[in-house]
Amino acid sequence: MTEKQKTCDGHDGFRVEFDADKQRADIVLDRPPLNIVSMQEREQFASVFRALDTDERVRVIVIRSEGKNFSSGGDIKGFMAASPEKVSHLADNVKSPELCSKPVIAAIRGFCFGVGFELSLACDFRIVSESAQLALPEQKIGMIPGSGGSIRLLHMIGIARTKDMVMRSRRISGTEAATWGIAMDCVPDAELEQTVDAFVEELVRFSPLAQRTIKHVLNAAQDAPLHAGIELEGLAYGRLRMSDDFAEGVESFHAKRKPEWRGT
Repeated sequence: MTEKQKTCDGHDGFRVEFDADKQRADIVLDRPPLNIVSMQEREQFASVFRALDTDERVRVIVIRSEGKNFSSGGDIKGFMAASPEKVSHLADNVKSPELCSKPVIAAIRGFCFGVGFELSLACDFRIVSESAQLALPEQKIGMIPGSGGSIRLLHMIGIARTKDMVMRSRRISGTEAATWGIAMDCVPDAELEQTVDAFVEELVRFSPLAQRTIKHVLNAAQDAPLHAGIELEGLAYGRLRMSDDFAEGVESFHAKRKPEWRGT
């Protein structure tokens, strides 16, 4: 049996679960059936990710949903109540998975639209089920994506496919998402949780320091020219050369035993 804890702590539309044995935290969207994301919820995502980033119990974070749908998107009425200045910075909170130093996985089934899709695009990995439908449908209400979604897609799948999705408000299937490289894998609905569980178990076997480092390097290098990115990688490599985890990795490799990471 694993030790699990659930907490709401006043969170609007989601809860946080901890599994100490698996070194895992789940952020569970919990406003079924559509898991609509409120303005308050967006802001709370940022504080929750900051807390989980410093929680030593947690190695991997999973964002998933209660019910058949990941999220149908944001609360449209909330946009009309917010000022233009406020909505110009919606991406600040939705990018929290990217800012977090730990690996973040989005487990997606059913509808994954609007800000729900944008939140998943800010994660490191997306695993989708065959029932998944992904879209940025803002064109249908005379608007454009405002939480980073179209620009993340542009970097991820190129301008032609991004225009195909965004300018037509086109839904793509889980299979298409995997084929296009948006999702790491597309699995049958009944296997989504099992697949995510196995992936979490895989990630926690690696050095947490090395994972934090390469996530930072890749995120920074994405916006850098080729040789600037190589320079970033080399500097980080040199810093890790002096780490306890690297020394343990080398020693355990030669001793043919499982490494015991310290994260330092």
